[in-house]
Amino acid sequence: ATTTMGRRAVGSGRSRPGACACEGQRLQQQQGRRLGRPKAPLFEARRAGDLAPALRASASGNATEATSAIDWDNLGFSSEHVPKTQMFLATATRDPATQEWVWEEEPVQPYRTLTLDPSAQVLNYGQSIFEGMKAHRTAEGRLVLFRPGENAARMANGASRMSMAPPPKDLFLRGVEEVVRANAQFVPPNGKGSLYLRPLLLGTGAILGLGPAPSYTFLIYCSPVGGYFKGGQLTPIRLKVEETFHRAAPGGTGNTKCAGNYSPVLSVQLQAKEQGFSDVLYLDAVENKYVEEVSSCNIFAVFGKKLVTPQLGTILPGVTRKSIIDLARSKGFEVEERPLSIDEVLTADEVFTCGTAVVVSPVGFIEHGGKSRTFCEDGPDGSPIPGPVALDLYQSLTGIQQQSRE
Repeated sequence: ATTTMGRRAVGSGRSRPGACACEGQRLQQQQGRRLGRPKAPLFEARRAGDLAPALRASASGNATEATSAIDWDNLGFSSEHVPKTQMFLATATRDPATQEWVWEEEPVQPYRTLTLDPSAQVLNYGQSIFEGMKAHRTAEGRLVLFRPGENAARMANGASRMSMAPPPKDLFLRGVEEVVRANAQFVPPNGKGSLYLRPLLLGTGAILGLGPAPSYTFLIYCSPVGGYFKGGQLTPIRLKVEETFHRAAPGGTGNTKCAGNYSPVLSVQLQAKEQGFSDVLYLDAVENKYVEEVSSCNIFAVFGKKLVTPQLGTILPGVTRKSIIDLARSKGFEVEERPLSIDEVLTADEVFTCGTAVVVSPVGFIEHGGKSRTFCEDGPDGSPIPGPVALDLYQSLTGIQQQSRE
């Protein structure tokens, strides 16, 4: 089932004439019309005697079957199928009378290019932040989203750091759900992958001097995807520790998902891949000894029944990272968020990375200067096999995401 919506205006404060009134009531009614019965929380984390919902998979409705025009058994992580999809788009400008941001939505539409003024802020000064999230098809054929509110909140926080107009939460969630519905045929069959969603906020207004854009574009596009790393999901990866360049520094933007954080890693990442590595592990910019992140995912080290991961500050507050912490604690693991030195990592029982794109990816090998460590044993066919903790967390997390387990 797909739905499209007419053009509407949504204000961050008071709505201007022509804007949709009673937005909260309208959203509740819309949610009540969602196909599929409401789902209870699939996972609850108990901390210090407190019972608090932690992981949720929210139903987006029953859907048409996955298209037969895609080879689902050989699905990679690329933009190959993006041009076939539908996208969501809204723009924000200030109300001259109130100076509040007012958002104008467009109907869900075929994926298309954008037309930008050469003096658009994003092209000159880089106001650009994005999110990454996934929709899954359950074994019963329903489409589900995993913790979309967390992505909406992170984009709002990032917009504040970058002096951008934040998309209202209801606009963000509505756009995500409409894109999933409109692209139901591109959600892979259960167990064959997911529909990757890319919410994107751009400073598209024209400006010459350094300053925030006078207008913004919020859009959501998507693509069906399989495993992120070459070799497929759960194939242990090889990491090279970078000792010269750093991904982020204290006081910078390492904890926001702004576009400028990512291209600087490409030079060392490409060199590492030429040497046979899957990705690069970065150290802190102050002492050059504590691990921070891989290029696009968080990292965990396992020591018996304890998991250690770098504390937040200069690293991205990953939604998957947060979910892994909740899930591990529910399984009886002690989880520490603290400085984690590379020397300590090399003594761990297991190491794995996590993120929306990679989900949970076991680390099979790390090289740090003249030191190296192999973490995963070889299976009967000679290929490295995932460690038991990473495998269990992956199966539990994906089971929750696809509503195949509580």
